[in-house]
Amino acid sequence: MKVVALIPARYAASRFPGKLMQPLGNKTVIRHTVEATQATLLFDEVIVITDSDEIEAEIKRIGAVCKRSTQVYESGTDRIAAIAKEMEVDLILNVQGDTPFIKKEPLAALIKEFTDTSVHVASLMQPIQNSKLVQEPSVVKVVTDLNNDALYFSRSPIPFNREKSSSTTYYEHIGVYAFRKKALLDFTGWPVSTLEAIEKLEQLRYLEHGIKIRMVKTDYSSIAIDTPEDLVRANIHLANI
Repeated sequence: MKVVALIPARYAASRFPGKLMQPLGNKTVIRHTVEATQATLLFDEVIVITDSDEIEAEIKRIGAVCKRSTQVYESGTDRIAAIAKEMEVDLILNVQGDTPFIKKEPLAALIKEFTDTSVHVASLMQPIQNSKLVQEPSVVKVVTDLNNDALYFSRSPIPFNREKSSSTTYYEHIGVYAFRKKALLDFTGWPVSTLEAIEKLEQLRYLEHGIKIRMVKTDYSSIAIDTPEDLVRANIHLANI
């Protein structure tokens, strides 16, 4: 299979504008993400897709490949689909620009899932170690069935721990997706779905259309930069690795 990594990198994020150009250690967040993705050596191509002159300049400065978004899209998935549509490719990984600590092992595990021909979309999840994060709307939770296919994603704590059991494990959805090309392009042909609009979670569009998302468990420490507080956590994490 020809496998490419596409990294959507929008500048005007609603909760944290300009977050991808924020310093994380001595590099920008987007530079960490690009270099970590390249270092996996899993991809035929790694391409950043942006609407920003500033991000484009940063990507060119580090010698990586960048393509421009020419219009406003509903989601990062719509943005990468516009580029993927013109590519000869079998499998596309959407690596979010705000995941600077991405590693080879979970990405390789995602790709491996596609040896199962029934899998059309896959993504990552990790156990939430800090109980306070379960209540954070910026930390997206996921529950799965016995085949590790997603049942639902939410910004609310799921499952609801009615009996206050200490053994309950919550999983955080890590915003890295893998798609067969047709599944990615199908997504762009559907309107924004009801639950997607309520939760502001684009992956719910697949579930509402009956498309399963295979979830791959990983235990590596991933911090997505959605808020200024996340950036503080990320800098602390970086200082300790």
